[in-house]
Amino acid sequence: METKETKVLAGAHTSAAGGVFNALLEGQSIAATTIQFFTSNQKQWAGRPLSDETVDAWKRAKDTSGIEVTMSHDSYLINLGCPDEENLFKSRKAFKEEIERCHALDVTYLNFHPGAALKESREACLDKIVESLLELEGVVAKGKTRLLLEMTAGQGSSVGCTFEEVGYIIDRVKDRLPVGVCIDTCHIFVAGYDIRTPEGWETTLQSFDQAIGLSHLYAMHLNDSAKGLGSRVDRHSFLGQGMIGLPCFETVMRHPSLRHLPKYLETPGGPPQWIEELKLLRSYYDKGPSR
Repeated sequence: METKETKVLAGAHTSAAGGVFNALLEGQSIAATTIQFFTSNQKQWAGRPLSDETVDAWKRAKDTSGIEVTMSHDSYLINLGCPDEENLFKSRKAFKEEIERCHALDVTYLNFHPGAALKESREACLDKIVESLLELEGVVAKGKTRLLLEMTAGQGSSVGCTFEEVGYIIDRVKDRLPVGVCIDTCHIFVAGYDIRTPEGWETTLQSFDQAIGLSHLYAMHLNDSAKGLGSRVDRHSFLGQGMIGLPCFETVMRHPSLRHLPKYLETPGGPPQWIEELKLLRSYYDKGPSR
């Protein structure tokens, strides 16, 4: 039997429709050992406060499911680097409320997209993101949730598609906030990092370590890509049926620097597909470390 330290942490972005506790129950139904979910409607600025009954239902479902590591994904509307003051205010308020919901549910990680440079330079956007995060230092300190910047595909005006951009943010907040990084395989592939082979992963991880530091890598999204290397178009595909291919995912599940990290499927098939993909990922993990 695996110990807690060696237990494979693999799951998916499960549905919280009808109550956040349902995300845990769906996770249990697909044999997930970790889940990602939305704590509120990701397409609305105002999220409902969590009632005591909701929190209690979450705790009961968590105990029943045995899922200990959880990750929320913030609203797609939030842009912590927004140059428009009104939308920046809305973004910071929504992010603050997301942190508070994560604390109420004792969520392990809060995954978020850094932001988008809509009018200003990319560096000005990065500085605004740093400012936004540091403004929330007091709120973050009230709980145990760690904030994870998700690597982006670089589509449109999104920042955070290079390790250097994410490292810029991490370096300026790491001494005051519990932060880290979530790598999305589809995103970094279309952003230009070739992770199709074990050798490609070695080069990519060396670049990550130089720009950010591997100690800041806490989680991964596992998705194949419908678009090619460097295309900067974010289109997820089933594992092994996209432009990345299965050798990438076997490397992830066996690499000593990656195999212990919690991993989340965001592939398009939903629960029936995830059951099969999780079986595949566990089979890779069970082969043991690659070196």
